[in-house]
Amino acid sequence: MAAIKFFVEQIDFSLKAKRNLHTWLLGVALSEKHQVSALSYIFCSDEYLLDINKQYLNHNYYTDVITFDNSDDDNEEIEGDIFISIDRVKDNALQNKSTFSRELHRVMVHGLLHLLGYRDKSEQEILEMREKEEAYLSLQKF
Repeated sequence: MAAIKFFVEQIDFSLKAKRNLHTWLLGVALSEKHQVSALSYIFCSDEYLLDINKQYLNHNYYTDVITFDNSDDDNEEIEGDIFISIDRVKDNALQNKSTFSRELHRVMVHGLLHLLGYRDKSEQEILEMREKEEAYLSLQKF
């Protein structure tokens, strides 16, 4: 049974359209020929995500999203945790002249794409990731 759960840590934030987001994210996974087994989105502050970045990745900088893949290597079922800094999403929306909602959804699908095997280290990988993000954002019906 597919389970996508949403949590909030150390920030005053309420996610809107949870049911629609749940359906959309499951559809993204299905489009990529994967099933979601257990997926958690944790919305948090810059400082909360910075602590995770330092503790688990040895990086001392702010970021908008960190994805932890908890899936079995030989399994097409997705299990993972996606941490998203609401502070970064707000700043990114301003910098990119986008809405908060669109930027939030972009970061949410970005984290899921990582769990689906997409990377963003090289210029080619970044381009492919952006194309996938835009394609899936265009499918939103909410």
